[in-house]
Amino acid sequence: MTAISEKSDSVARKLLEKTPGLLCMRNNLEETALFRSVRYGNKEMFHIFARKISRYEEENQKLFLQRTDKTTILHIAILSKNFELALEIAEKFEKLVYERDADGMTGLQLLSCNPGAFQRDDELGFFNSVNLYCSSTKRKAIAERKQKYESAKKLAKFLIKRDTSWEITYHKAGPSKPVLHKYSGNSKIEKKVAEGNPMSFLGQEEGAAKTSEGATKSPLFFATISGCVQIVKEILDLYPQAVVHIDDKGRNILHVAIKYRQLDIFELVMKMKLPKNWLVGKLDEGGNSMLHTAGKRNKDYVPEKMQGPALELQEEMHWFERVKEVIPPHFVDHRNNQGLTAEALFNTTNKELRLNAKEWIKRTAEGCTIVAVLIATVAFAAAYTIPGGSNGQTGVPVPLNHPFFLVFTGGDILTISSALTSVVLFLAITASPFRFVDFSHSLTNNLAIGLTFLFVSVSMMMTAFAATITLMIHNGEGWTKVILYTTSFIPVGLFALSYFPLCRSLSKTYKHLLKNAWEVVSRSLYFPVLPRENKESNRTSNSLNPQRTSSV
Repeated sequence: MTAISEKSDSVARKLLEKTPGLLCMRNNLEETALFRSVRYGNKEMFHIFARKISRYEEENQKLFLQRTDKTTILHIAILSKNFELALEIAEKFEKLVYERDADGMTGLQLLSCNPGAFQRDDELGFFNSVNLYCSSTKRKAIAERKQKYESAKKLAKFLIKRDTSWEITYHKAGPSKPVLHKYSGNSKIEKKVAEGNPMSFLGQEEGAAKTSEGATKSPLFFATISGCVQIVKEILDLYPQAVVHIDDKGRNILHVAIKYRQLDIFELVMKMKLPKNWLVGKLDEGGNSMLHTAGKRNKDYVPEKMQGPALELQEEMHWFERVKEVIPPHFVDHRNNQGLTAEALFNTTNKELRLNAKEWIKRTAEGCTIVAVLIATVAFAAAYTIPGGSNGQTGVPVPLNHPFFLVFTGGDILTISSALTSVVLFLAITASPFRFVDFSHSLTNNLAIGLTFLFVSVSMMMTAFAATITLMIHNGEGWTKVILYTTSFIPVGLFALSYFPLCRSLSKTYKHLLKNAWEVVSRSLYFPVLPRENKESNRTSNSLNPQRTSSV
């Protein structure tokens, strides 16, 4: 108990003076007092126990620093996320840097599997960051997170300089010759074509992947799988030659980054010009190019933000397009050992996802269509039910000159037009053929724009309601009607809140639309189109002056 308590250092000193043998005792987990102090991050007790065992020889110190299952205090400090203490341990007992636990993992490899250690507050997203600043307790948590991030960075740099376990990766030259047709002489392909089963080897490859996935023990590949950009960057800065290494399945770092959809690491490696040209043309042992890896959906990969199947398929499509832009053109039609091109592999592995995406986006569009039609109907009826009534003789609205009457009229018009526009966009979704290419941009763009117009219609309807209530109060209507009208805001507000997560998941689509809109605007501003008359006159002048044309 004294090993894990923060206020029992004096008790521990007295106990060790009277019975120094307690330092060697182990609990049922085979942990010494020193081990327990590290597990619970008690620095004071660690310093007390570390000074005591420093009197022993190095061979005897190992009894205090390691459990019977080979787990050391450095391992347990990293697993407990006590990175500041782990750095002290690595500096004081440097031999522990090279020690491996029962799974063959060093401290650096365990740190490489912990991407949360290198996550800054600015990477948490806007709403989570704002939430962290709401109270003094959370501000304290921010300071602790920042300190933990800095400690993890220092620990990573220290371990990378000393732990060279990345050298266990292979660096042999992998196959790089593309197979552009199925009659390549490959025995596996010939056997598969003869059997008439183009997917007979797909299941075998997946099974082999599951059995050998754990064989990769490089911190570089562990960090790539986990998304620890900081560790990948540190390793490549210190050991640039590590980028050309491959794992036991012939995959280089780009293959692994693409498989686990680690965009930051993919872009980091692509900025390295010299090795990039060598990496993009390599094949793994299954004959898969980088494009095949992008086309094969990783079922173990779970996106950070849960989103609908259509958005997940769109992300897969974007990965495929992104990789297709960087690989050599002659690798687009390359066939792997299963005789499949990357596009055929993509269509096969994402077939089920496309069906789920089709049902999801159709169901969403149909539900939104019903809501949009209902809003348009209510707004159309409100146009003939003028608040305050009309003049019985002239038919002119009584509050015609009131400012809020103009607000009501404008809000009602915008409600109808926005609702009907969203209906058209949602109907375009339901009438789509739902091809793979449609999920890349067109379907999600229609959904995003349709939802935007739907929210505009909801907002304008709320504005029209507010103007109506103001006019009723101005005309001396009873408070009972005002309260009834006010309660009508509740379902509209609940609708907006319920569809807000869907709009957040469409944030990438909105960014894409804004980017395209900005490109169109910038082109029209900086590259104005010449009038047709000017074009004809320029063409005529050029034909009459061949010398000028040739000089140009």
